[in-house]
Amino acid sequence: MNPLNEPLWRHPEFRQGVRDMAPIAAGTAAWGLMTGVAMAKSGLSVFECVLMTLVVFAGSSQLAAVPLIVAGAPMWVILATAACVNLRFVVFSAHLRPYMMHQPLWRRMAGGYFTTDLSYVMFTARHPKPVPPGDLQALRAQEASLAGNCAVTWVAWIAPSLIGIAMANAVPLHWGLGFAGILALLGITLSLASSRLRLVSAGVAGAAAVASFALPLKLNILVGIAAAVAVCLMLEKPISGETT
Repeated sequence: MNPLNEPLWRHPEFRQGVRDMAPIAAGTAAWGLMTGVAMAKSGLSVFECVLMTLVVFAGSSQLAAVPLIVAGAPMWVILATAACVNLRFVVFSAHLRPYMMHQPLWRRMAGGYFTTDLSYVMFTARHPKPVPPGDLQALRAQEASLAGNCAVTWVAWIAPSLIGIAMANAVPLHWGLGFAGILALLGITLSLASSRLRLVSAGVAGAAAVASFALPLKLNILVGIAAAVAVCLMLEKPISGETT
């Protein structure tokens, strides 16, 4: 069979993508499990929890939106919060555009659904530059690598989330698995803080979110994001020698 026509999961780069993401899967799974439990215990129906898990597939947005939904927040607040939390994916999309434009629209849309923060980071670390459009073998390798990353992330999030929904009454929140998952992902995030600007943005966002914790409807998340963006825009030129 022509290698270009083989399924992506048979490509060596798919297996490499799986190996790259495997160490992170445990943290993702713990976080997904407790997100499923939190959704089920928030008052949402099982159908709503499952639908949100499968359709949204965005942990930060789910965690931000569920308390707002339960609190009866206005729809514009829920949508604005989810949009701000996921605004980073606009940047990811712009960066990945040269990697994806050779694909048909439906595949680009599917890629957008499956790609998460960590799969994007792992993929771009292994493939820092897009390959020429005419190099079909290299394009196929990049597709397989991203598919391997995304496959691990999707399974590691969806399966534990569904288990958490099903076992909500048997998995108490005080187990702290969500905190363990956050700590695991925090370790990965800190390892990616490779420039002063990234360190500054993380510090500003965290400090602003903590300082405004008392705000209702989890609006401290928006404050943290806005503060980090504003400070980084001001500092970007003075630190122009580093990547963001």
